[in-house]
Amino acid sequence: MGDLEKILSVLGEARHRMVRIALVLGPLFGFLVTFRLVPFTLRLFGRPLPLAYPYPDLFGNVTAQVFRAMVASMLPSDVQLLNVGVGDSIMVQMEIGFLLTLMFGMPWIVHEVGAFLVPALRRNERELLRRIGIPATVLFAIGTALGLFVLTPLTFRLLFRYVAAMGLEPVIGVQQFVTFALLYSIAFGVVFELPVFVYTLTRLGVVKAAAWRKHWRIAVIGALFFGMIITPDNSGITMLMIAVPMIGLYLGGAYFAGRWERRSPKPPFLACGG
Repeated sequence: MGDLEKILSVLGEARHRMVRIALVLGPLFGFLVTFRLVPFTLRLFGRPLPLAYPYPDLFGNVTAQVFRAMVASMLPSDVQLLNVGVGDSIMVQMEIGFLLTLMFGMPWIVHEVGAFLVPALRRNERELLRRIGIPATVLFAIGTALGLFVLTPLTFRLLFRYVAAMGLEPVIGVQQFVTFALLYSIAFGVVFELPVFVYTLTRLGVVKAAAWRKHWRIAVIGALFFGMIITPDNSGITMLMIAVPMIGLYLGGAYFAGRWERRSPKPPFLACGG
């Protein structure tokens, strides 16, 4: 098989995997924007069990329900939300729908991406991929949940205290609110992947564990820069709330990478860096 045939074969396989992902994520997104969840209680062995069933509702759909829950849990009660643009409410539902689709569909995405990459990986790389798959997914979920339910509400309360101190009206646009909340939460999910990234590079022999410890100052600067870029506001507060956990996670990843390297029966096959 020539190089052109190999490239076309890889592209065909990539297209096949993307179609399989779309066949799952497309209906899931469609459900989120066209159905709402109606709660009911089922008594099981004498105990109440809260459940919900889907009901068609184009306007009060799942994304709208999630939006109302976000407002109630994240914003101080005196903050007024404004629909500034004509289509802001629609865009908000789309953004929430995309995020929920990504979160619920992540196991299927990981499965398809792994199936695409496995044939090109060595045996030890395939073993490593299987080993880090679950921790990476769990860490992303923990980071996103921590950002969504803890740090984002804390950030809003802190920022609006500054608004109150200036004697200004606590007002925010609906799309600005949702974009900030979602980007901030996803950023924490990405940050929580850092230990997996550090550990994986050491397991593959790309970077020695000592290099992570040696270049910690560069990691601190990189964390501050990442926090500045990823946060959608101009305050240094949100930057630090991203950067500080990121530095801690980097050091944690360096620790586990070093522990594995000390216990490894043989040196990494591509060891380079120092």
